Amino acid sequence: MGIFDFLTGEFIDVIHWTDDSNDTMVWRFEREGHEIKYGAKLTVREGQAGVLVHEGQLADVFTPGLYMLETNNMPIMTTLQYWDHGFESPFKSEIYFVNTTRFQDLKWGTKNPIICRDPEFGPVRIRAYGTYEIRVSDPALFLSEIVGTDGEFTMDEISYQIRNIITSHFSAAIASSGIPVLDMAANTLDLGKLLAGKIAPALAEYGLKMPNLYIENISLPPKVEQALDKRTSMGLAGNLDEFMKYSAAEAMSVAAANPSGGGGMGAGLGIGMGMAMAQQMGQQGPWGTRPVQPHPAPPPPPVEKVWHVAENGVTKGPFSRASLGRMAADGSLTRMSYVWAAGQDGWKKANDVQELAQLFSIMPPPPPPGV
Repeated sequence: MGIFDFLTGEFIDVIHWTDDSNDTMVWRFEREGHEIKYGAKLTVREGQAGVLVHEGQLADVFTPGLYMLETNNMPIMTTLQYWDHGFESPFKSEIYFVNTTRFQDLKWGTKNPIICRDPEFGPVRIRAYGTYEIRVSDPALFLSEIVGTDGEFTMDEISYQIRNIITSHFSAAIASSGIPVLDMAANTLDLGKLLAGKIAPALAEYGLKMPNLYIENISLPPKVEQALDKRTSMGLAGNLDEFMKYSAAEAMSVAAANPSGGGGMGAGLGIGMGMAMAQQMGQQGPWGTRPVQPHPAPPPPPVEKVWHVAENGVTKGPFSRASLGRMAADGSLTRMSYVWAAGQDGWKKANDVQELAQLFSIMPPPPPPGV
């Protein structure tokens, strides 16, 4: 060691740390040969803690303040080693500064889907991600359990382990919450507090504390989301009339806002939709509801065709075809009888009217002679 380094080690007696980074959790004060002069001044700022390690053994933890490193304020050191005053007995120790402020906006998320049981859908797979905050609550425990002899320990070195702890407890927290998947979006704040409470014991073993944990999103697999979209669409289609009116109004608004974009076609489309909408609304009742349409009445029965019969200069009738059939059967109407019906061109013999000629063809012929 050169003379300059020796004099520097002997006369520089102020130990402090100013952090100009955003992720340093622990920083070790570097001194030549780790020799700290008796009576040196230790400055611990707000948001920091100073940990004195003497010959590999944790000696004391200093909270924010100004300290004179002497035996009268370090009772633990007194039991470890005795030294004289002055330059003759510098003691070999290390000072670790621990950042006790909150590290914010740290990311976490599930790498693979987590299977949980939903009261409505049954077993489902969900993903989640969000942010969390972390701070050192026990500097001595954190130094002994995590940092060790690392001269500069950053948040990146432990963030991976914390993310694993969060995801391992996430499924248990979701299962014990009893909240349906569809209602989780409205309860992310409560779920975050529940999850942070379950993680707290595991972090306490490292001397860490998680003030807040936020769940930004909980998502389902794409196929399940598509099924939910279809279910929502079916719910919207339940009132098809309202949906059609809304679509027509939207199309009219777009056409009116862009009269030059679609030209005459856009204007005609808007007018056509407006007329269709007006016609549909006109068919509805005074309160916008469609009245119940009664079933249409059956058409009237067809008018039966009737005939008049001329006999001895006298017109008889009218007679229906059934009546004429009975008259043909009893002989009062013969093939040579004259008949007339509406639309017929004059009087005709019954045998010449196709509809009446059949009345005589079904009559049995006269019996054979001699029978």
